[in-house]
Amino acid sequence: MNGTPIANRTHITFFGRRNAGKSTLLNALVGQPVSVTSNEPGTTTDPVHKTMELLPLGPVLLTDTAGLDDVGELGALRVKKAYEELHRTNLAVIVMDVNARSSDFEVTLMDRLRTQRIPFVFIVNKCDQIALSKEKKEALQAAFICPVVGVSAKTGEGISSLREILATAIKPEEELGLTSGLIREGQTAILVTPIDKAAPKGRLILPQQQTIRDILERDAVAIVTKEQELRFTLEGLRQKPAAVITDSQAFLKVAADTPNDIPMTSFSILFARQKGNLEAMVRGVRRIASLKPGERILIAEGCTHHRQSDDIGTVKIPRWIRQLAGNEIQFDWTSGKDFPENIERYAAIVHCGACMLNRREMQYRIHYANQHGVEITNYGMLIAYVHGILERALKPFPAAALAYAQSKEN
Repeated sequence: MNGTPIANRTHITFFGRRNAGKSTLLNALVGQPVSVTSNEPGTTTDPVHKTMELLPLGPVLLTDTAGLDDVGELGALRVKKAYEELHRTNLAVIVMDVNARSSDFEVTLMDRLRTQRIPFVFIVNKCDQIALSKEKKEALQAAFICPVVGVSAKTGEGISSLREILATAIKPEEELGLTSGLIREGQTAILVTPIDKAAPKGRLILPQQQTIRDILERDAVAIVTKEQELRFTLEGLRQKPAAVITDSQAFLKVAADTPNDIPMTSFSILFARQKGNLEAMVRGVRRIASLKPGERILIAEGCTHHRQSDDIGTVKIPRWIRQLAGNEIQFDWTSGKDFPENIERYAAIVHCGACMLNRREMQYRIHYANQHGVEITNYGMLIAYVHGILERALKPFPAAALAYAQSKEN
């Protein structure tokens, strides 16, 4: 991992009508031809992404989208893809052509952004053609109640000012640290990281890397071992570790080898707490326990990867759920940025740890599912529940442990 992961970057997305100059503007900001540009309306089809550092904000992901006024059958699909970016956007940049006769379209977009609580700035582009008058700028600022910047992506006019505005328009989202409340300065954590055919050759998977980094940033000690060596590792320590954190697929062996007085949980549960909502996912686990024959489960992953013969999402989890609820349970799968709109047909959703999604997108997925009466849980939560050790895996997190205890009583 050579750079900040996409999920940990502030997402800045450019929205506007066709030919407003969004692509040229993004290229001017990053100083290289990231997006294809043309005078032909509708040049941008799928969202285009570019990572960069924008100080003092920090690492960001800039996204160019198709024109929101696109037409026709394909245009409607492009518009849909553009609006889907709202689910993961931390700051929206509304781009308007200075030649536009009205800003009604942008006002409608602004209302949608405010409804979804997405901060935004307003850019008037192509000011090399017509200067943005003081009167028009003041009128737009009054209408939008946000920063308004006149720029020319073609000549570079105003681009430096735009960088400064974007860098100060919002603060970086402060996420809960992965091991916050679990590991303190000077303490030791043991990380159990199986090395099997699904592990990337020559490196650790992203959740393991990020957990190690989080522990080091706390001035604590991370000891990495495989499940077969865990008992030997524990015996070699002079003091008890503050916690044992394991890959969920090794839960059973790790639980057996870890003394009960040492807190134990999984990487997946740490991510469920950071990105999502442990209490909500407890309800999702309980819904899995009450499945009826013929009900359907959605298994959702935030990334796309090559499937192995015993893949966790397509093989192991369906097998465990069918062992729990019967062979008649049906499954669908989704991966990457795809997340279905018609989720009412699902009894529950089982989601991955979401290490490739930012918190805003994972929160959207949980909220959207709950809005439609569908419970959602997480790989690690489900695996611990199936193996009868969820109560122990949640013990380090009192609120979630209480929610689980209460759900058992009900």
